[in-house]
Amino acid sequence: MSRRQKNPLRPLSEEERVVLEQVRRARSEPASHVARARALLYVADGGTYEGAARLVGRSCGDVIGQWVAQFNTVGLAALEPGHGGGPPACYGMAERERILAEARRTPDRERDGTATWSLTTLQRALRQAPDGLPHVSTYTIWSVLQEAGWSWQKDASWCETGKVKRKRKAGVVEVSDPDAIPKKT
Repeated sequence: MSRRQKNPLRPLSEEERVVLEQVRRARSEPASHVARARALLYVADGGTYEGAARLVGRSCGDVIGQWVAQFNTVGLAALEPGHGGGPPACYGMAERERILAEARRTPDRERDGTATWSLTTLQRALRQAPDGLPHVSTYTIWSVLQEAGWSWQKDASWCETGKVKRKRKAGVVEVSDPDAIPKKT
């Protein structure tokens, strides 16, 4: 017999139920979102935490209780899992924009010592700049470039994906693909 629920699920609004049903059936949603939606709907329909845990492949109903408590406080935002552990991210949007601005800049051979950016040369340039980031790691630079849609090319350089230079009668133009990000995900 299960224990009394300390924090029972509040009644779902019609909009919340519709969104949870859509997420539960969606094939394009992350598995963590689908599992949370399935568990919340199971509990909303009168199921127990243990039954919801079995339904989504968890061994204990305590996790479902935590999901329910989070849903009661923040609503549908509870479908998104929180930070998964490790040290918290110490660079915000301003620092990320600074990394991207440096990567967009063409390197100067004398000042930067390179003709194309690598992670190490970008790190060196960012650490030495007066407005730079003195403790930035190559992993942080790599993850910021990946999130921004940049990729490492065969010619040992970074470039923004979704942008390409095309020859036209009027000259060379840069064409961007508006669907580059949706195509990658």
